[in-house]
Amino acid sequence: MSFTAWLFFLPACFAINMAPGPNNLLSINVAARHGFMTAFVAGTGRLVAFALMLTLAATGLAVVLHASEMFFLAIKLAGAAYLIWLAIQLWRSDGAPLDTRSEGQDASLLRIARQECLVAAGNPKAILVFTAFLPQFVDIARPMLPQFAVLGASFLVLEWLAIALYSGAGMYLGKWLTRTAVRRWFNRCCALFLGAIGVSFLLVRRAQS
Repeated sequence: MSFTAWLFFLPACFAINMAPGPNNLLSINVAARHGFMTAFVAGTGRLVAFALMLTLAATGLAVVLHASEMFFLAIKLAGAAYLIWLAIQLWRSDGAPLDTRSEGQDASLLRIARQECLVAAGNPKAILVFTAFLPQFVDIARPMLPQFAVLGASFLVLEWLAIALYSGAGMYLGKWLTRTAVRRWFNRCCALFLGAIGVSFLLVRRAQS
């Protein structure tokens, strides 16, 4: 993986990190009810789940991708299709408001972190990101595990930043972000960005070694 490929990976990855998926919406809800620090620290629960999923995806895919360029192409097309599909889903989202009602007095940090972990582990989109998106930036002519390590670490750092931003949004702008019109606007901005990235994957051929 070249430095240029990594620089292109960062904004593309951050768009996925910032997409309003279940974990990010959970951070907004938790921050709105229990404050920024509770939501931010509890977000480590999803990082644990993502780190485990990244490890499994990297160790398995490194062998398969090295053995088959056709499979590499299939993964590349699947990644593009996934991003375009996600963009369509976001664009069509009705922007239904979040449920910010209190869930009682139990604001245990461990309980919320466990909830973050389970939501992340049960999200089928996450494994698609790790198996179809990250390989787009891997150079199969070079050792794969170090490349996956760099991409995975970058993903987790950007996810950590997304946790901070969504937690801050939940604390300071929670009511504004729960409005249907604002949610729809935000979803469509993410949809345009992700759709453009997906189309670029279809148009740009993998550099030949």
